[in-house]
Amino acid sequence: MNIPCILIPALVGLICGILGYLIGKMASKGNESDLLSLQADLDACRANTKNLNAKITSLEADLAAKLNSSASAQSFVGKTSPEIAFDATLAATVFGKKIKKDDLKIVEGIGPKIEELYHKAGIKTWLDLSETPTSKSQAILDEAGENYAIHNPGTWARQAKLAYEGKWQELKEWQDALDGGKE
Repeated sequence: MNIPCILIPALVGLICGILGYLIGKMASKGNESDLLSLQADLDACRANTKNLNAKITSLEADLAAKLNSSASAQSFVGKTSPEIAFDATLAATVFGKKIKKDDLKIVEGIGPKIEELYHKAGIKTWLDLSETPTSKSQAILDEAGENYAIHNPGTWARQAKLAYEGKWQELKEWQDALDGGKE
């Protein structure tokens, strides 16, 4: 009489195991289509981001051209910018760490790899970066590949200008308000 009592729970367990396996298999097939759908959405978002970055770059290039035309009118009058002395002590006080002159990584959004890209492109100082149009910055990033093309260098020139001019407190406050180098 003990054998049928043990056999029934074993059969019920085996049947439940098989049913659980089959239900799990059916549910996972639905997840594959969800993954494909999510991948398509991600690709669409990347394409949209690239298009928006291109529009931003175009608008910033237009703005830079207008600003440069007014700046060239001022330089025609004879205004030139003098070399500004770098105060490492003041920079360290504001940022709480040692700052090296012309360290592009002080710009929110630029890390060691992006700094290396800029150096290869001949942009090695804060002044160089501050005078670089956003369209050129975006082109440098685009040429480096998809991982770099997603960055938006829209604020980098202005941040570099503040660093070059030694406006450390203003730079720090602005960077605290930025999100990864973006406004």
